[in-house]
Amino acid sequence: MSRPLPPGRDRRAVRHPAAPGAPQVAEPRSVVVVGGGIAGLGAAVVLAERGVRVTLLEACDQLGGRVRAWPLEDGRTMSRGFHAFFRQYYTLRALLRRVDPTLRHLVPVPDYPLRRGDGLTDSFAALPSTPPANLAAFVVRSPTFPLAQLPSVHLPSALELVGTSYPASHERYDGESAQDFLDRLRFPEGARHLALEVFARSFFAHPSEFGAGELVGMFHTYFTGSSEGLLFDVPDDDYDTALWAPLGRYLAGLGGEVRLGVRADSVQPGPDGVWRVRAGDEELTADAVVLAADPRATRALVAELPVSDEADHAAAQQDWLRRAGAGRNAPPFAVLRLWLEGKVDAAREAFLGTSGYDLLDNVTVLERFEEGAARWSAEHGGSVVELHGYAVDPVRDPDLSGDGPLGLDLVRLRERLLASLHEVYPETARLGIAHEELLVEDDCALVGTGPWRERLTVDTPYDGLVLAGDGLRVDYPIALMERAAVTGVLAANALLAGWGVRGEDVWTVPLEGLLRRPPRAAARIAGKVRDAIPALGRR
Repeated sequence: MSRPLPPGRDRRAVRHPAAPGAPQVAEPRSVVVVGGGIAGLGAAVVLAERGVRVTLLEACDQLGGRVRAWPLEDGRTMSRGFHAFFRQYYTLRALLRRVDPTLRHLVPVPDYPLRRGDGLTDSFAALPSTPPANLAAFVVRSPTFPLAQLPSVHLPSALELVGTSYPASHERYDGESAQDFLDRLRFPEGARHLALEVFARSFFAHPSEFGAGELVGMFHTYFTGSSEGLLFDVPDDDYDTALWAPLGRYLAGLGGEVRLGVRADSVQPGPDGVWRVRAGDEELTADAVVLAADPRATRALVAELPVSDEADHAAAQQDWLRRAGAGRNAPPFAVLRLWLEGKVDAAREAFLGTSGYDLLDNVTVLERFEEGAARWSAEHGGSVVELHGYAVDPVRDPDLSGDGPLGLDLVRLRERLLASLHEVYPETARLGIAHEELLVEDDCALVGTGPWRERLTVDTPYDGLVLAGDGLRVDYPIALMERAAVTGVLAANALLAGWGVRGEDVWTVPLEGLLRRPPRAAARIAGKVRDAIPALGRR
Protein backbone atom coordinates (compact mmCIF):
# COMPACT_ATOMS: atom_id res chain seq x y z
CA MET A 1 0.00 0.00 0.00
CA SER A 2 1.40 3.40 -0.95
CA ARG A 3 2.13 5.94 1.73
CA PRO A 4 -0.56 8.65 1.98
CA LEU A 5 0.55 11.96 0.55
CA PRO A 6 1.11 14.84 2.99
CA PRO A 7 -1.80 17.28 3.05
CA GLY A 8 0.29 20.39 2.33
CA ARG A 9 3.51 21.41 0.58
CA ASP A 10 5.82 20.12 3.34
CA ARG A 11 7.01 16.68 2.27
CA ARG A 12 8.32 16.07 5.79
CA ALA A 13 4.92 16.41 7.45
CA VAL A 14 4.26 13.53 9.83
CA ARG A 15 1.23 11.24 9.77
CA HIS A 16 -0.09 9.92 13.07
CA PRO A 17 -2.37 7.00 12.15
CA ALA A 18 -5.50 6.15 14.07
CA ALA A 19 -5.77 2.75 15.71
CA PRO A 20 -7.02 0.05 13.32
CA GLY A 21 -10.63 -1.01 13.41
CA ALA A 22 -13.90 -1.35 11.55
CA PRO A 23 -15.13 1.51 9.36
CA GLN A 24 -18.43 1.90 11.24
CA VAL A 25 -19.88 1.07 14.66
CA ALA A 26 -21.33 -2.43 14.75
CA GLU A 27 -24.08 -1.58 17.22
CA PRO A 28 -25.89 1.65 18.12
CA ARG A 29 -23.69 4.13 19.99
CA SER A 30 -24.53 7.60 21.23
CA VAL A 31 -22.39 10.53 22.32
CA VAL A 32 -23.22 13.95 23.70
CA VAL A 33 -20.68 16.59 22.67
CA VAL A 34 -20.70 19.59 25.01
CA GLY A 35 -19.41 22.63 23.16
CA GLY A 36 -19.75 23.62 19.51
CA GLY A 37 -16.38 25.24 18.94
CA ILE A 38 -13.70 23.81 16.68
CA ALA A 39 -12.87 20.98 19.09
CA GLY A 40 -16.48 19.94 19.59
CA LEU A 41 -17.26 20.14 15.90
CA GLY A 42 -14.19 18.07 15.06
CA ALA A 43 -15.18 15.34 17.50
CA ALA A 44 -18.84 15.37 16.46
CA VAL A 45 -18.08 15.10 12.74
CA VAL A 46 -15.61 12.21 13.09
CA LEU A 47 -18.03 10.30 15.32
CA ALA A 48 -21.09 10.91 13.16
CA GLU A 49 -19.25 9.87 10.00
CA ARG A 50 -18.72 6.46 11.62
CA GLY A 51 -22.35 5.92 12.50
CA VAL A 52 -22.40 7.24 16.06
CA ARG A 53 -25.57 9.11 17.05
CA VAL A 54 -24.27 12.53 18.09
CA THR A 55 -26.04 15.29 19.99
CA LEU A 56 -24.05 18.54 20.07
CA LEU A 57 -24.92 21.14 22.72
CA GLU A 58 -23.71 24.71 22.22
CA ALA A 59 -24.56 27.42 24.76
CA CYS A 60 -24.36 30.23 22.19
CA ASP A 61 -26.70 30.77 19.26
CA GLN A 62 -23.95 30.05 16.74
CA LEU A 63 -21.27 27.42 16.30
CA GLY A 64 -17.58 28.27 16.31
CA GLY A 65 -16.76 28.85 19.98
CA ARG A 66 -13.92 31.35 20.21
CA VAL A 67 -13.99 31.70 16.42
CA ARG A 68 -17.69 32.59 16.44
CA ALA A 69 -19.50 35.33 14.50
CA TRP A 70 -23.04 36.60 14.93
CA PRO A 71 -25.44 38.98 13.13
CA LEU A 72 -26.13 42.60 14.05
CA GLU A 73 -28.77 44.95 12.69
CA ASP A 74 -28.63 46.16 9.08
CA GLY A 75 -26.86 43.01 7.91
CA ARG A 76 -23.62 43.76 9.78
CA THR A 77 -21.80 41.07 11.77
CA MET A 78 -19.54 40.91 14.81
CA SER A 79 -17.02 38.24 15.81
CA ARG A 80 -14.58 37.18 18.50
CA GLY A 81 -11.72 38.73 16.54
CA PHE A 82 -9.33 38.02 13.72
CA HIS A 83 -7.93 34.50 13.34
CA ALA A 84 -5.23 33.37 10.92
CA PHE A 85 -5.76 30.03 9.17
CA PHE A 86 -2.16 28.95 8.68
CA ARG A 87 -1.27 26.32 6.07
CA GLN A 88 0.17 24.15 8.89
CA TYR A 89 -3.33 23.63 10.26
CA TYR A 90 -3.76 20.28 8.53
CA THR A 91 -6.48 18.88 10.79
CA LEU A 92 -8.55 22.07 10.86
CA ARG A 93 -8.34 22.29 7.08
CA ALA A 94 -9.38 18.66 6.74
CA LEU A 95 -12.43 19.44 8.86
CA LEU A 96 -13.33 22.44 6.69
CA ARG A 97 -12.91 20.37 3.51
CA ARG A 98 -16.00 18.39 4.51
CA VAL A 99 -18.09 21.33 3.29
CA ASP A 100 -15.55 23.16 1.11
CA PRO A 101 -13.41 20.50 -0.65
CA THR A 102 -11.11 23.01 -2.40
CA LEU A 103 -11.11 25.49 0.49
CA ARG A 104 -12.29 28.19 -1.89
CA HIS A 105 -13.70 30.12 1.06
CA LEU A 106 -10.20 30.56 2.47
CA VAL A 107 -8.37 33.37 0.69
CA PRO A 108 -4.68 34.20 1.11
CA VAL A 109 -3.51 37.32 2.89
CA PRO A 110 -0.59 38.53 0.76
CA ASP A 111 1.53 39.71 3.69
CA TYR A 112 1.79 39.49 7.46
CA PRO A 113 3.63 42.69 8.42
CA LEU A 114 4.57 43.28 12.04
CA ARG A 115 5.17 46.91 12.99
CA ARG A 116 7.05 48.16 16.02
CA GLY A 117 6.20 51.35 17.89
CA ASP A 118 9.09 53.24 16.27
CA GLY A 119 7.76 52.39 12.81
CA LEU A 120 10.19 49.60 11.89
CA THR A 121 8.28 46.84 10.12
CA ASP A 122 9.04 43.20 9.40
CA SER A 123 7.40 41.43 6.47
CA PHE A 124 7.09 37.72 5.77
CA ALA A 125 5.78 38.03 2.21
CA ALA A 126 9.11 37.66 0.39
CA LEU A 127 10.72 35.09 2.67
CA PRO A 128 11.44 31.57 1.47
CA SER A 129 9.01 29.14 3.08
CA THR A 130 11.50 26.32 3.70
CA PRO A 131 13.80 26.32 6.74
CA PRO A 132 16.56 27.25 7.27
CA ALA A 133 16.52 29.62 4.29
CA ASN A 134 13.52 31.42 5.80
CA LEU A 135 15.38 32.02 9.06
CA ALA A 136 18.51 33.24 7.27
CA ALA A 137 16.43 35.54 5.07
CA PHE A 138 14.63 36.99 8.05
CA VAL A 139 17.88 37.79 9.84
CA VAL A 140 19.41 39.40 6.75
CA ARG A 141 16.36 41.43 5.72
CA SER A 142 14.84 42.39 9.04
CA PRO A 143 15.24 46.06 10.02
CA THR A 144 14.63 44.98 13.61
CA PHE A 145 17.56 42.55 13.61
CA PRO A 146 20.74 44.46 12.69
CA LEU A 147 23.45 42.04 11.66
CA ALA A 148 25.88 43.97 13.87
CA GLN A 149 23.91 42.72 16.88
CA LEU A 150 24.06 39.08 15.86
CA PRO A 151 27.10 38.35 18.10
CA SER A 152 25.08 39.46 21.14
CA VAL A 153 22.62 36.60 20.74
CA HIS A 154 23.10 33.79 23.25
CA LEU A 155 24.01 30.98 20.86
CA PRO A 156 23.08 27.97 23.05
CA SER A 157 19.60 29.41 23.60
CA ALA A 158 19.21 30.25 19.90
CA LEU A 159 20.17 26.69 18.98
CA GLU A 160 17.29 25.45 21.12
CA LEU A 161 14.95 27.00 18.55
CA VAL A 162 16.28 24.65 15.87
CA GLY A 163 17.11 21.66 18.08
CA THR A 164 13.62 20.68 19.17
CA SER A 165 12.38 17.10 19.32
CA TYR A 166 8.79 16.28 20.21
CA PRO A 167 7.34 15.25 22.56
CA ALA A 168 10.52 15.52 24.69
CA SER A 169 10.93 19.26 24.05
CA HIS A 170 7.65 20.03 25.76
CA GLU A 171 9.06 19.21 29.20
CA ARG A 172 12.41 20.89 28.72
CA TYR A 173 10.98 24.27 29.71
CA ASP A 174 8.96 23.36 32.80
CA GLY A 175 8.98 26.32 35.16
CA GLU A 176 10.38 28.78 32.58
CA SER A 177 8.29 31.62 31.18
CA ALA A 178 8.47 32.99 27.65
CA GLN A 179 9.88 36.20 29.11
CA ASP A 180 12.67 34.30 30.91
CA PHE A 181 13.56 32.50 27.70
CA LEU A 182 13.56 35.74 25.70
CA ASP A 183 15.82 37.35 28.31
CA ARG A 184 18.44 34.62 28.05
CA LEU A 185 18.10 34.47 24.25
CA ARG A 186 19.28 38.10 24.06
CA PHE A 187 17.70 38.85 20.69
CA PRO A 188 17.79 42.53 19.72
CA GLU A 189 14.81 44.23 21.35
CA GLY A 190 12.94 44.86 18.11
CA ALA A 191 13.31 41.30 16.87
CA ARG A 192 12.34 40.01 20.29
CA HIS A 193 9.04 41.86 20.16
CA LEU A 194 8.15 41.22 16.55
CA ALA A 195 9.48 37.73 15.95
CA LEU A 196 8.78 36.04 19.26
CA GLU A 197 6.80 38.04 21.80
CA VAL A 198 3.93 38.38 19.32
CA PHE A 199 3.62 34.59 19.52
CA ALA A 200 3.18 34.74 23.29
CA ARG A 201 0.53 37.43 23.18
CA SER A 202 -1.45 35.51 20.56
CA PHE A 203 -2.25 33.17 23.46
CA PHE A 204 -3.82 36.19 25.25
CA ALA A 205 -1.09 36.03 27.86
CA HIS A 206 1.69 38.24 29.13
CA PRO A 207 5.10 36.68 28.33
CA SER A 208 5.88 36.45 32.05
CA GLU A 209 2.95 34.04 32.52
CA PHE A 210 3.19 32.16 29.24
CA GLY A 211 5.22 28.93 29.11
CA ALA A 212 8.55 29.03 27.28
CA GLY A 213 7.94 25.54 25.91
CA GLU A 214 4.86 26.75 24.10
CA LEU A 215 6.77 29.70 22.66
CA VAL A 216 9.55 27.47 21.35
CA GLY A 217 6.97 25.05 19.99
CA MET A 218 5.25 27.83 18.07
CA PHE A 219 8.56 29.02 16.63
CA HIS A 220 9.19 25.46 15.43
CA THR A 221 5.67 25.06 14.03
CA TYR A 222 5.50 28.29 12.09
CA PHE A 223 9.11 29.07 11.25
CA THR A 224 12.01 26.70 11.83
CA GLY A 225 10.29 23.31 11.60
CA SER A 226 7.79 23.61 8.77
CA SER A 227 7.97 24.38 5.06
CA GLU A 228 4.43 25.74 4.92
CA GLY A 229 5.61 29.29 5.60
CA LEU A 230 4.32 32.07 7.83
CA LEU A 231 1.65 33.42 5.51
CA PHE A 232 -1.94 32.38 6.06
CA ASP A 233 -5.49 32.42 4.73
CA VAL A 234 -8.68 34.00 6.05
CA PRO A 235 -12.36 33.24 5.38
CA ASP A 236 -14.00 35.24 2.58
CA ASP A 237 -17.01 36.04 4.76
CA ASP A 238 -17.91 36.01 8.45
CA TYR A 239 -17.03 32.83 10.30
CA ASP A 240 -20.61 31.61 10.68
CA THR A 241 -21.55 32.09 7.03
CA ALA A 242 -18.34 30.75 5.53
CA LEU A 243 -17.37 27.99 7.96
CA TRP A 244 -19.46 26.87 10.89
CA ALA A 245 -23.07 27.04 9.73
CA PRO A 246 -22.25 24.85 6.68
CA LEU A 247 -20.40 22.42 8.95
CA GLY A 248 -23.41 22.31 11.27
CA ARG A 249 -25.64 21.45 8.30
CA TYR A 250 -23.17 18.75 7.27
CA LEU A 251 -23.32 17.25 10.76
CA ALA A 252 -27.12 17.31 10.71
CA GLY A 253 -27.03 15.55 7.34
CA LEU A 254 -25.10 12.72 9.00
CA GLY A 255 -27.91 12.31 11.52
CA GLY A 256 -26.35 14.46 14.21
CA GLU A 257 -28.50 16.78 16.29
CA VAL A 258 -27.15 20.32 16.65
CA ARG A 259 -28.78 22.19 19.52
CA LEU A 260 -27.84 25.86 19.76
CA GLY A 261 -28.52 28.06 22.78
CA VAL A 262 -28.46 25.01 25.06
CA ARG A 263 -26.04 24.98 28.01
CA ALA A 264 -25.00 21.79 29.78
CA ASP A 265 -25.52 22.22 33.54
CA SER A 266 -24.10 18.91 34.71
CA VAL A 267 -22.38 15.80 33.37
CA GLN A 268 -22.61 12.63 35.44
CA PRO A 269 -21.81 8.93 34.97
CA GLY A 270 -24.54 6.50 35.94
CA PRO A 271 -24.08 3.16 37.73
CA ASP A 272 -25.38 1.46 34.58
CA GLY A 273 -22.50 2.84 32.49
CA VAL A 274 -24.73 5.43 30.86
CA TRP A 275 -23.77 9.11 30.98
CA ARG A 276 -26.37 11.71 31.89
CA VAL A 277 -26.12 15.31 30.75
CA ARG A 278 -28.48 17.81 32.36
CA ALA A 279 -29.41 20.81 30.17
CA GLY A 280 -32.06 22.96 31.83
CA ASP A 281 -35.09 20.79 32.55
CA GLU A 282 -33.97 18.04 30.21
CA GLU A 283 -31.71 15.08 30.83
CA LEU A 284 -29.90 13.46 27.90
CA THR A 285 -28.39 9.99 28.11
CA ALA A 286 -25.49 8.63 26.07
CA ASP A 287 -22.80 5.97 25.98
CA ALA A 288 -20.11 8.67 26.20
CA VAL A 289 -19.49 12.40 26.50
CA VAL A 290 -17.00 14.67 24.77
CA LEU A 291 -16.47 17.70 26.98
CA ALA A 292 -15.31 20.48 24.64
CA ALA A 293 -16.60 23.54 26.50
CA ASP A 294 -14.55 26.62 27.35
CA PRO A 295 -12.03 26.14 30.19
CA ARG A 296 -14.11 27.75 32.94
CA ALA A 297 -17.24 25.78 32.03
CA THR A 298 -15.22 22.57 31.82
CA ARG A 299 -13.74 23.11 35.29
CA ALA A 300 -17.21 23.69 36.72
CA LEU A 301 -18.65 20.57 35.09
CA VAL A 302 -15.88 18.18 36.11
CA ALA A 303 -15.78 19.55 39.67
CA GLU A 304 -19.10 17.78 40.28
CA LEU A 305 -17.92 14.36 39.12
CA PRO A 306 -18.03 11.60 41.75
CA VAL A 307 -14.98 9.75 43.05
CA SER A 308 -14.94 5.96 42.89
CA ASP A 309 -15.25 3.82 45.99
CA GLU A 310 -12.35 1.68 44.75
CA ALA A 311 -9.03 2.91 46.13
CA ASP A 312 -7.01 2.67 42.91
CA HIS A 313 -9.64 4.44 40.84
CA ALA A 314 -10.25 6.99 43.58
CA ALA A 315 -6.57 8.01 43.72
CA ALA A 316 -6.37 8.51 39.95
CA GLN A 317 -9.63 10.45 39.87
CA GLN A 318 -8.72 12.67 42.82
CA ASP A 319 -5.38 13.56 41.24
CA TRP A 320 -7.07 14.31 37.92
CA LEU A 321 -9.72 16.47 39.60
CA ARG A 322 -6.96 18.36 41.41
CA ARG A 323 -5.19 19.10 38.14
CA ALA A 324 -8.44 20.07 36.45
CA GLY A 325 -9.31 22.49 39.25
CA ALA A 326 -5.86 24.10 39.09
CA GLY A 327 -6.42 25.38 35.55
CA ARG A 328 -6.42 29.16 35.00
CA ASN A 329 -7.84 31.43 32.38
CA ALA A 330 -5.74 33.97 30.51
CA PRO A 331 -6.34 37.70 31.07
CA PRO A 332 -9.19 39.40 29.20
CA PHE A 333 -8.89 40.30 25.55
CA ALA A 334 -10.73 43.02 23.67
CA VAL A 335 -12.12 43.30 20.14
CA LEU A 336 -13.26 46.72 18.94
CA ARG A 337 -14.94 46.71 15.52
CA LEU A 338 -15.54 50.06 13.83
CA TRP A 339 -17.68 50.94 10.84
CA LEU A 340 -16.02 54.18 9.70
CA GLU A 341 -17.46 57.11 7.76
CA GLY A 342 -14.66 56.96 5.22
CA LYS A 343 -11.99 54.56 4.08
CA VAL A 344 -8.52 53.91 5.36
CA ASP A 345 -5.68 54.51 2.93
CA ALA A 346 -5.74 52.09 0.00
CA ALA A 347 -2.12 51.10 0.70
CA ARG A 348 -2.97 49.64 4.09
CA GLU A 349 -2.52 45.91 4.52
CA ALA A 350 -5.53 43.69 5.21
CA PHE A 351 -3.82 42.69 8.45
CA LEU A 352 -1.14 44.40 10.52
CA GLY A 353 0.41 43.01 13.68
CA THR A 354 1.74 45.61 16.11
CA SER A 355 4.10 45.80 19.07
CA GLY A 356 4.73 48.83 21.24
CA TYR A 357 1.39 50.53 20.49
CA ASP A 358 -0.05 50.42 24.00
CA LEU A 359 -2.87 47.82 24.13
CA LEU A 360 -3.14 47.30 20.38
CA ASP A 361 -1.90 43.97 19.02
CA ASN A 362 -3.33 44.00 15.51
CA VAL A 363 -5.48 45.93 13.05
CA THR A 364 -7.63 44.32 10.39
CA VAL A 365 -9.29 46.04 7.42
CA LEU A 366 -12.16 43.62 6.96
CA GLU A 367 -13.57 44.76 3.62
CA ARG A 368 -10.34 43.64 1.99
CA PHE A 369 -11.41 39.99 2.28
CA GLU A 370 -14.78 39.59 4.05
CA GLU A 371 -17.79 39.70 1.74
CA GLY A 372 -20.26 41.13 4.26
CA ALA A 373 -17.89 43.92 5.24
CA ALA A 374 -17.17 44.61 1.56
CA ARG A 375 -20.90 45.05 0.89
CA TRP A 376 -21.23 47.50 3.77
CA SER A 377 -18.15 49.38 2.59
CA ALA A 378 -19.50 49.66 -0.97
CA GLU A 379 -22.92 50.84 0.23
CA HIS A 380 -21.68 53.38 2.78
CA GLY A 381 -18.27 54.40 1.47
CA GLY A 382 -16.45 53.49 4.67
CA SER A 383 -14.02 50.91 6.01
CA VAL A 384 -14.78 48.19 8.52
CA VAL A 385 -11.78 48.09 10.85
CA GLU A 386 -11.18 45.73 13.75
CA LEU A 387 -8.77 46.33 16.63
CA HIS A 388 -7.57 43.51 18.85
CA GLY A 389 -5.97 43.79 22.28
CA TYR A 390 -4.73 40.34 23.27
CA ALA A 391 -4.18 40.89 27.00
CA VAL A 392 -6.02 43.85 28.53
CA ASP A 393 -5.26 43.03 32.12
CA PRO A 394 -6.51 45.41 34.83
CA VAL A 395 -4.26 43.65 37.35
CA ARG A 396 -1.10 44.58 35.42
CA ASP A 397 -2.49 47.87 34.13
CA PRO A 398 -4.38 49.74 36.92
CA ASP A 399 -5.35 52.47 34.44
CA LEU A 400 -7.77 49.92 32.96
CA SER A 401 -9.42 49.09 36.29
CA GLY A 402 -13.05 50.01 36.60
CA ASP A 403 -16.53 48.80 37.45
CA GLY A 404 -17.27 47.36 34.01
CA PRO A 405 -17.23 43.72 32.97
CA LEU A 406 -14.19 41.79 34.24
CA GLY A 407 -13.15 44.76 36.36
CA LEU A 408 -12.38 46.94 33.33
CA ASP A 409 -13.05 50.58 32.56
CA LEU A 410 -14.52 50.06 29.10
CA VAL A 411 -14.49 53.77 28.26
CA ARG A 412 -10.78 54.00 28.99
CA LEU A 413 -10.12 50.75 27.15
CA ARG A 414 -11.88 52.05 24.05
CA GLU A 415 -10.04 55.38 24.20
CA ARG A 416 -6.64 53.73 24.35
CA LEU A 417 -7.37 51.34 21.49
CA LEU A 418 -8.63 54.21 19.33
CA ALA A 419 -5.60 56.34 20.16
CA SER A 420 -3.31 53.55 18.98
CA LEU A 421 -5.31 53.12 15.77
CA HIS A 422 -4.90 56.83 15.06
CA GLU A 423 -1.18 56.49 15.65
CA VAL A 424 -0.81 53.49 13.35
CA TYR A 425 -3.23 54.72 10.65
CA PRO A 426 -3.30 58.53 11.09
CA GLU A 427 -6.05 59.07 8.51
CA THR A 428 -8.55 57.30 10.77
CA ALA A 429 -8.40 60.20 13.26
CA ARG A 430 -10.31 62.30 10.71
CA LEU A 431 -13.02 59.70 10.09
CA GLY A 432 -16.29 59.55 11.97
CA ILE A 433 -17.63 56.29 13.40
CA ALA A 434 -21.00 55.13 12.06
CA HIS A 435 -21.23 52.04 14.27
CA GLU A 436 -19.04 50.27 16.76
CA GLU A 437 -19.01 47.11 18.82
CA LEU A 438 -16.72 46.40 21.78
CA LEU A 439 -16.32 42.84 22.99
CA VAL A 440 -14.37 41.84 26.12
CA GLU A 441 -13.99 38.20 27.17
CA ASP A 442 -11.71 36.12 29.39
CA ASP A 443 -12.55 32.55 28.40
CA CYS A 444 -9.19 31.41 26.98
CA ALA A 445 -6.99 28.90 28.77
CA LEU A 446 -3.69 30.14 30.17
CA VAL A 447 -0.79 28.04 28.90
CA GLY A 448 1.40 28.70 31.90
CA THR A 449 4.82 27.71 33.15
CA GLY A 450 3.73 24.72 35.24
CA PRO A 451 4.90 21.16 34.56
CA TRP A 452 3.91 19.85 31.15
CA ARG A 453 2.76 16.54 32.61
CA GLU A 454 0.37 18.31 34.98
CA ARG A 455 -1.74 19.56 32.10
CA LEU A 456 -4.88 17.64 31.22
CA THR A 457 -5.02 15.45 28.12
CA VAL A 458 -7.86 14.08 26.00
CA ASP A 459 -8.11 10.98 28.20
CA THR A 460 -9.70 11.05 31.65
CA PRO A 461 -9.94 8.50 34.49
CA TYR A 462 -13.70 8.21 33.82
CA ASP A 463 -14.80 5.57 31.31
CA GLY A 464 -16.73 7.19 28.50
CA LEU A 465 -15.60 10.77 29.21
CA VAL A 466 -13.01 12.50 27.03
CA LEU A 467 -11.92 16.12 26.75
CA ALA A 468 -11.20 18.35 23.75
CA GLY A 469 -9.95 21.91 23.45
CA ASP A 470 -6.92 24.06 22.76
CA GLY A 471 -5.93 24.21 26.44
CA LEU A 472 -5.09 20.51 26.59
CA ARG A 473 -1.70 18.82 26.47
CA VAL A 474 -0.84 17.19 23.15
CA ASP A 475 2.47 15.54 22.32
CA TYR A 476 2.68 17.21 18.92
CA PRO A 477 3.99 20.74 18.19
CA ILE A 478 0.58 22.33 17.51
CA ALA A 479 -1.31 25.25 19.01
CA LEU A 480 -4.39 27.45 18.94
CA MET A 481 -7.09 26.48 16.40
CA GLU A 482 -5.12 23.47 15.19
CA ARG A 483 -4.78 22.11 18.71
CA ALA A 484 -8.53 22.49 19.14
CA ALA A 485 -9.17 20.56 15.92
CA VAL A 486 -6.62 17.85 16.73
CA THR A 487 -7.92 17.27 20.25
CA GLY A 488 -11.44 16.98 18.85
CA VAL A 489 -10.29 14.26 16.46
CA LEU A 490 -8.24 12.53 19.17
CA ALA A 491 -11.23 12.58 21.54
CA ALA A 492 -13.39 10.93 18.89
CA ASN A 493 -10.61 8.44 18.11
CA ALA A 494 -10.32 7.46 21.77
CA LEU A 495 -14.02 6.58 21.97
CA LEU A 496 -14.04 4.84 18.60
CA ALA A 497 -11.01 2.71 19.51
CA GLY A 498 -12.91 1.43 22.54
CA TRP A 499 -15.69 0.33 20.21
CA GLY A 500 -13.35 -1.30 17.70
CA VAL A 501 -13.78 1.40 15.07
CA ARG A 502 -10.98 3.15 13.19
CA GLY A 503 -10.79 6.89 13.76
CA GLU A 504 -9.12 9.57 11.68
CA ASP A 505 -5.41 10.05 11.00
CA VAL A 506 -3.75 13.26 12.15
CA TRP A 507 -0.95 15.09 10.31
CA THR A 508 1.48 17.53 11.89
CA VAL A 509 4.57 19.49 11.02
CA PRO A 510 7.86 17.57 11.44
CA LEU A 511 8.61 16.55 15.02
CA GLU A 512 12.37 17.17 14.76
CA GLY A 513 14.14 20.51 14.50
CA LEU A 514 16.85 21.27 11.95
CA LEU A 515 19.69 20.13 14.22
CA ARG A 516 17.97 16.77 14.75
CA ARG A 517 18.03 15.83 11.08
CA PRO A 518 20.42 13.16 9.71
CA PRO A 519 23.99 14.35 9.00
CA ARG A 520 23.59 14.37 5.22
CA ALA A 521 20.43 16.45 5.47
CA ALA A 522 22.16 18.80 7.91
CA ALA A 523 25.01 19.25 5.44
CA ARG A 524 22.57 20.10 2.66
CA ILE A 525 20.90 22.60 4.97
CA ALA A 526 24.20 24.28 5.76
CA GLY A 527 24.92 24.57 2.06
CA LYS A 528 21.58 26.19 1.41
CA VAL A 529 22.23 28.75 4.12
CA ARG A 530 25.66 29.59 2.67
CA ASP A 531 24.10 30.03 -0.76
CA ALA A 532 21.11 32.00 0.48
CA ILE A 533 22.76 34.63 2.65
CA PRO A 534 24.93 36.38 0.00
CA ALA A 535 22.04 36.52 -2.47
CA LEU A 536 19.65 37.85 0.15
CA GLY A 537 22.13 40.46 1.27
CA ARG A 538 22.33 41.91 -2.24
CA ARG A 539 18.55 42.54 -2.38
